[in-house]
Amino acid sequence: MGNMEFIRKVDLPKTIREKYPLDDDLKKIKAENDLALRKIFTGEDDRLLLIIGPCSADREDAVIDYCKRLRRLYEEVKDVLFFVPRVYTNKPRTTGEGYKGMLHQPDPKADVDMVKGVIAVRKLHIDVLKETGFSTADEMLYPDNFRYLYDVLSYQAVGARSVENQEHRLVASGIEGPVGMKNPTSGDYKVMLNSVNAAQHPHKFIYRGWEVETKGNELTHCILRGYTNKHGDSNPNYHYEDILRLINMYGEDKYHNPAIIVDCNHNNSGKLYEEQIRIAKEVLHSTRHNPLIYKYVKGLMIESYLEDGCQKPDGGVYGKSITDPCLGWEKTEKLVREIADLRRRFKNGEQI
Repeated sequence: MGNMEFIRKVDLPKTIREKYPLDDDLKKIKAENDLALRKIFTGEDDRLLLIIGPCSADREDAVIDYCKRLRRLYEEVKDVLFFVPRVYTNKPRTTGEGYKGMLHQPDPKADVDMVKGVIAVRKLHIDVLKETGFSTADEMLYPDNFRYLYDVLSYQAVGARSVENQEHRLVASGIEGPVGMKNPTSGDYKVMLNSVNAAQHPHKFIYRGWEVETKGNELTHCILRGYTNKHGDSNPNYHYEDILRLINMYGEDKYHNPAIIVDCNHNNSGKLYEEQIRIAKEVLHSTRHNPLIYKYVKGLMIESYLEDGCQKPDGGVYGKSITDPCLGWEKTEKLVREIADLRRRFKNGEQI
């Protein structure tokens, strides 16, 4: 077909799910996680959500190691925080070049192998659940691939480059569980809110060769991740005034469960990963000063891994990001404890 060569057939999602199933015990754990997450977005649970983990999940052993540490930390803070590990297995590339994630390359040093990649991705999400009791978050970069993972993911994000795409919006409307719509790279709030609105309504469309009908997803919401101006410079949108402006725009139309997640990295930090520490604390202080911000801001996204910074795909340092730089474990542990302490003190009415 033109310049497209069909290399080999990939198993259907149903076949992959049957080969690598969730057992009944894991289904029960995931259902409990899903219910807890739903209650955060509906306002029944006022714990702060942390979607936290590496920029890209590059190898299973390091990701499992990270998530096990996260589980031990969670036991200290679960009274005020709720964790969903960020296990992002496909990566958008601004220029189309670079490591595209485990889906493409289950071994970052080997050639692209999508057949092995689909299996590796599903297996990783299941193994995190099995080893830690956490169900995971991933980016919905390729809507067609959603069926490979729909039963193992608890949270999905639509990225800044995808948020204007019709298929992403329509597929999100058929997902049962929270889907975060990031602001586009331009920073346009209205585009983001249009995506939320579209995903919250029912639709009919063609998907994987079927005519399908969706009911709408009432847990679709906004993610503030910063933006770039016309000169390509990073600009933040996590400040008090930025959040309040989005809340006011939310109020102009009728949305189900209006909610905001603040992404502490990307253009909000200018990819200066250590700035995430300051940004997370500033958002917590904003929630303290305005009850509307406390109500609407449901959580934070934080990029962290075992080691500080990043390296090239062939760098060889265990637990160090091969895409964007991340906070290392020591800094992560300290930050999470500080976030929990701020949340507790605020709930107890202490002056901070």
